[in-house]
Amino acid sequence: MQFFDLKAELKDFLVFSIQDVEKVEPSFHKQRLSEWQRRGYLRKIRQGFYVFSDLEINEQVLFLIANAMEQPSYISLEMAFSLYNLIPEGVYGVTSVTSRKTKRIKTNIGNFIYKHIKPEFMFGYELRDYNNHHYVVAEIEKAVLDYLYLNPHIKGEKDFEGLRFNGSEFKARADLNRFKKYLDAFHSTALSKRAHAFITYIDHA
Repeated sequence: MQFFDLKAELKDFLVFSIQDVEKVEPSFHKQRLSEWQRRGYLRKIRQGFYVFSDLEINEQVLFLIANAMEQPSYISLEMAFSLYNLIPEGVYGVTSVTSRKTKRIKTNIGNFIYKHIKPEFMFGYELRDYNNHHYVVAEIEKAVLDYLYLNPHIKGEKDFEGLRFNGSEFKARADLNRFKKYLDAFHSTALSKRAHAFITYIDHA
């Protein structure tokens, strides 16, 4: 298989794996990928995952790559806060939650951080479109609950102030009935106490 044949076959992929290539050509020799990297045709993101070199890397593409490299997962936590304009500063890496193990993946296009949550807590996300592709991101209510769940030390007014959280933006965009519904699904008294303290803080901020 020639490179341009592969590119034509995978024209609908923004990020692809070795397994995707082997579906196109089961007898594909993996050393060709190294050769095409040297020629500047491909960029290796991490072991087993690639993009074509002419792909423009932007935030949405990073989200798609994050989803693809660890499945199941969805964008949440600080990255979702930034996306929803809930925090003033930029985020160092693309943060996601996953039912698989916690890990950090450093690549030449950015850092990808995955935090483990129980499989039964993998809900409260939505699909967003980008150039006929879809990435998965937490809804605003679930992003906050994921963060509180994974950061049990965040529980009081001083902790919430330290986040520099945009309370007015949260109140304008969040559905508190959905927030309570998602909170109840965690079945955690400790999380409920901290979530209610958070809402009280937002109401008085």
